Amino acid sequence: MSFSSITFIFYFLPLFFLIYFLSPKQFKNIVILCGSIFFYAWGAPKFIFVILGTTAIDFFIVRTMDRSESKAIRNSLLILSLAINLGLLFYFKYSNFFVENVNTALHLFGIKEMKWTKLILPIGISFYTFETITYVVDVYRRVHKPLRNFWDYQLYIILFPKMIAGPIIRFNDFADQIYNHTDFENAENRLRGLYRFFIGLGKKVFIANVMGMSADKIFNMPHADLSTSTAWFGAVSYTFQIYFDFSGYSDMAIGLALMMGFRIPENFNNPYTAISITDFWRRWHISLGNWMRNYLYIPLGGNRVSSEWRLYFNLWIVFLLSGLWHGAAWGFVIWGAYHGFFLVMERLFLQKWLVKLGKASFIYTFLVVMVGWVFFKTEQWQPAVAFIKTMFSWHPNNYLWKPDREYITFFILAIFFSFFTLSKWGVRIQDKIFYNKYSLKMHFVMMIVALVLCIISAARITGSSFNPFIYFRF
Repeated sequence: MSFSSITFIFYFLPLFFLIYFLSPKQFKNIVILCGSIFFYAWGAPKFIFVILGTTAIDFFIVRTMDRSESKAIRNSLLILSLAINLGLLFYFKYSNFFVENVNTALHLFGIKEMKWTKLILPIGISFYTFETITYVVDVYRRVHKPLRNFWDYQLYIILFPKMIAGPIIRFNDFADQIYNHTDFENAENRLRGLYRFFIGLGKKVFIANVMGMSADKIFNMPHADLSTSTAWFGAVSYTFQIYFDFSGYSDMAIGLALMMGFRIPENFNNPYTAISITDFWRRWHISLGNWMRNYLYIPLGGNRVSSEWRLYFNLWIVFLLSGLWHGAAWGFVIWGAYHGFFLVMERLFLQKWLVKLGKASFIYTFLVVMVGWVFFKTEQWQPAVAFIKTMFSWHPNNYLWKPDREYITFFILAIFFSFFTLSKWGVRIQDKIFYNKYSLKMHFVMMIVALVLCIISAARITGSSFNPFIYFRF
């Protein structure tokens, strides 16, 4: 069930919150858990049992680990839990990729290929796997005590606003909210959460979907028919699509959680205004960046290493694995390595030049990121290279694709909302909408905005068959 579907907006959401708000305080978590299980089972009825089963095993492993004083037992149980979680992730997400590459190698040597039935990827497996890892590691490090019972743990993992595509929330940052979130459930947060949801829905339904339709058409064109200008439109369209698609989902997730009193951290902070790739990764998919830092980069040694080259290796390997986390295809691996390369170059010398450019260096960042998205979109090396070659060589326009009025309108809006915080007035507007305290007048204005976005988004969804969420498949 997608947040941007008619079923979710007009059936699931009103019914869930009606039951939730009418329920006594002691039953609210039960309502959330039942609603979350129903939400996930709607789209993946078979895989809900995989989640329930593995989280049950994981919960008892972690509780046993926490009670033990033996370092050997604690280490063994930590390894067991990580093996189960990462093993399931590898099995469902990377088995097909592994077998395909093995068969390619076998074919080269004239050896009979392996027979393999392709597996279906459970929705959101990468996100909830990372959260189970934060649970076991935070408890192992004694950063936080384990949750009181299995159903509390289940609620942390399967909470429906964040279940499918994050944000990835560290256990230590969320554990106490399971027991006290109703203290923050008030009229102010319910309204602000509702506004945030419809802002995210608007970003998704209008900007992301319109950009996505054009991006798909252009990237699916035969290479011989692709002109230079069309290739650039394709790359820019996908660059805007993935941002407004994923940030729109995050807005909706944050808004839904806030209506229940949960405080989910921000996942985006105007990433296309970043003044370097290093800065970009402080602003893009913030929860993943924090996870990679706390659970991979720091354990590898982080900045506290004996040589600069080891530091560069740590950075590069983290982003290589980050690319692989996004998808089981070489395009994702190359995309991760590509970002890692620029991060290392900035550490070596590029950062000095970027500082001299000041805010104007966002142009460099945007171009580097946009080229990287080509690998992400195509998922393969050869099509991506061919597409990029077309972008940076001259192929005359054959007008097989040209922007229509709708595309131009939302393209302009995409540019505006991607870069308006480069100005101080843009930052003030953003703060007023998302972070500052609301006056009665502001509530009235936002209610009108939310109502308009709801009506026109519903009309748009009903009239269009194109409504994907990019990060659902991760």
